[in-house]
Amino acid sequence: MASSIRIQTEDFDLSTEVARLREGDLRVGAVCAFVGTVRDMHALTRKPEDEVQAMELEHYPGMTEASIAKMVAQAHQRFDFFDAVIVHRVGRLLPADQIVLVAVSSAHRGESYKACEFLMDYLKTQAPFWKKEHTPAGAHWVDARVSDDQALARWGLDMPNA
Repeated sequence: MASSIRIQTEDFDLSTEVARLREGDLRVGAVCAFVGTVRDMHALTRKPEDEVQAMELEHYPGMTEASIAKMVAQAHQRFDFFDAVIVHRVGRLLPADQIVLVAVSSAHRGESYKACEFLMDYLKTQAPFWKKEHTPAGAHWVDARVSDDQALARWGLDMPNA
């Protein structure tokens, strides 16, 4: 099975995605999955005026999938894993909605953990997505965080946010 990369407006089901990832591959001894969700309040201030009422995610179709495919290829060069599923939602999302899934299969848990974390760090900083938060104080674009760049740098990649 080739890695699955999907950008979609629809929600996803973790159990279904993991079952597809494992289907028919008796080599799989481990699957690591990360699911990211929309938070209800701005992470830094936690002030009522920063309450996230909705989030909009935009991307460039084609360019985004190609960028993520490069990420998966880099992960395969670094880690011994079989396959990956990456699902990223776009459009208008509400608090508690799922945004992203990264799931990785391998023979042993260590490689799945590392590949999943690497892919999520890379996805967070390098994939061409744009996020706009809607709050009682108005709508604003979400800036890249230094902590995300630092997470990517620990893999030996010193790349500015996309």
